[in-house]
Amino acid sequence: MTQTFTYQPPIIIAHRGASGYRPEHTLASYELAIDLGADYIEPDLVITKDGILIARHENEISETTDIANHPEFAHLKTTKIIDDEIKTGWFTEDLTIAEIKTLTAQERIPQLRPQNTAYNGIFTIPTFQEIIDLAKHKSQTIGRHIGIYPETKHPSYFQSVGLPLEATLLLNLQEINLPIFIQSFEVSNLKELSQKTDLPLVQLINNIGKPYDFVIENDPRTYADLLTQKGLREIAEYAQAIGVHKNLLIPRDNYGKLLSPTSLIIDAHAANLQVHAWTFRNEDFFLPLDLQGNPQKEYEIFFSLGIDGVFSDYPNIALTVKLNE
Repeated sequence: MTQTFTYQPPIIIAHRGASGYRPEHTLASYELAIDLGADYIEPDLVITKDGILIARHENEISETTDIANHPEFAHLKTTKIIDDEIKTGWFTEDLTIAEIKTLTAQERIPQLRPQNTAYNGIFTIPTFQEIIDLAKHKSQTIGRHIGIYPETKHPSYFQSVGLPLEATLLLNLQEINLPIFIQSFEVSNLKELSQKTDLPLVQLINNIGKPYDFVIENDPRTYADLLTQKGLREIAEYAQAIGVHKNLLIPRDNYGKLLSPTSLIIDAHAANLQVHAWTFRNEDFFLPLDLQGNPQKEYEIFFSLGIDGVFSDYPNIALTVKLNE
């Protein structure tokens, strides 16, 4: 399936929906993002015990659902090691979709977004199929193509427990005439996907650490190694874009102020890769020290670098700056 959708860059990717205004990864969050003008909605995908893809930031769901208030699931609370991190709570792979559907979403960072706690207990946990249906419906209703930008979360882990994400993901995306990007922090599953689909792929790159599949394979390379000119050329053999921590484009000093931009956008474009940066948020907690209270200025600075896309929790702010450029 070859895609021919065109957008004026930078594309506005609604990070977990309009997650500054509604609890993340809910149909309400995605729908609001679309209504606010986002080009793409971005679900993180994990999987249920019976193999249904759902949208949650993590497979451990005590922070983003009310599962702790469900005594019928108390026996499922457990501790696991996910990508070398010890996690205690409830995990999507231990629950069926019917059980997941009895839960409601809650705000993940209530201390920073107290206004979103008003929506706790209202919205259910969406399946990937429901998100696709929403994007299709809204695309028809408003007459513009709403893109979907799913992330495979913990792909090696889910593979190891017999619940691989990729085949189900591609099955869900069959016959969809909408713009798609598929993203992952791991490398091997993107390489595998590149053999099975023509949909554009995005290599996510953090400013610390290494892809978890490199840890498993004892591959000494880190995310930093992927950003060399050689590394970028290698990414371009299986992916169409990189999704990078914004500090890799403009680092911050020890006080949190912006320094000079790196050459990453120029280097990536030379390797024929788009550059999408994450994550843009309004709260001072996330903003550079010299841009407190002025999230618009942060967009302006990054847009001026020639960036191809931004992940934003507040897509209307991103769009307003883009339209004023």
